[in-house]
Amino acid sequence: MSLGAVLTAMVTPFDGELRVNETVFVSLLHHLLDNGSDGVVVCGTTGEAPTLTDEEHLRLIELACAERRPGSAVIASTGSNDTAHACAMTERATELGADAILSVTPYYNKPNRRGLVRHFSEIARATDKPVVLYNIPSRTAVDMPNDLLAELAQIERIDYVKQANNANLAPVDGLGIYAGNDDAFLPVLELGGCGGILVASHLVGPQMQAMAREPQRRAEIDASLKPLYAALGVTTNPIPVKAALNELGWQVGAPRLPLAEADEAELEVVRGALVETGLLP
Repeated sequence: MSLGAVLTAMVTPFDGELRVNETVFVSLLHHLLDNGSDGVVVCGTTGEAPTLTDEEHLRLIELACAERRPGSAVIASTGSNDTAHACAMTERATELGADAILSVTPYYNKPNRRGLVRHFSEIARATDKPVVLYNIPSRTAVDMPNDLLAELAQIERIDYVKQANNANLAPVDGLGIYAGNDDAFLPVLELGGCGGILVASHLVGPQMQAMAREPQRRAEIDASLKPLYAALGVTTNPIPVKAALNELGWQVGAPRLPLAEADEAELEVVRGALVETGLLP
């Protein structure tokens, strides 16, 4: 199946005790799929995967697969800096019904090129679903240049890349390109890429879907959303998008430490962007 053009990297809602709030997760999932999202990424960066237990992580994938709308895609983020752990999580996510796997470049241990090829070869063997590579050197300290991505594309089932290094935005033989940053969505669409794995689509999914479907309006819509993109980057993701959702009445709670809630100055930036885009009066 096609994964779709607008894929929302879902937040993980927590209650006041910072326990996973499954009720809000399901409500938000339905809202996203009814408002512009072709699918969702579960338990990625925006979903605070590093602070989830394996049990919480797999339960959210299971919930998303059970509750999705027909025809919508669930992409399970199962990456790790431990290849064995990433493979085990990939196997379980596949069994739970995920449509694709998102696998981030191993972080902190800084593998070399040979290590990256072997790591992703093992991931691809752990599933029969498409694998989306995730290149985000700002968080992992390792960049995968486009010649390496082209080499990885030769591995069976490695079909896409979520490119969060805007400097690398270019076609890659054998890989579908997804924007990993909201401000790269327009350039990726213009390149003929697949779409984006996005954060702002929590808030403006219909507008982002219109960008995918109506090429003649892309530039105009993108320009109108730039203040929101900027506000959602005022501090570390997902702090701002959780603040925005809470402002709009979604009880997604605070992030788990070591991420701290938005302070008043950051909240003012978020509120200002919500007003400017017509989401708050």
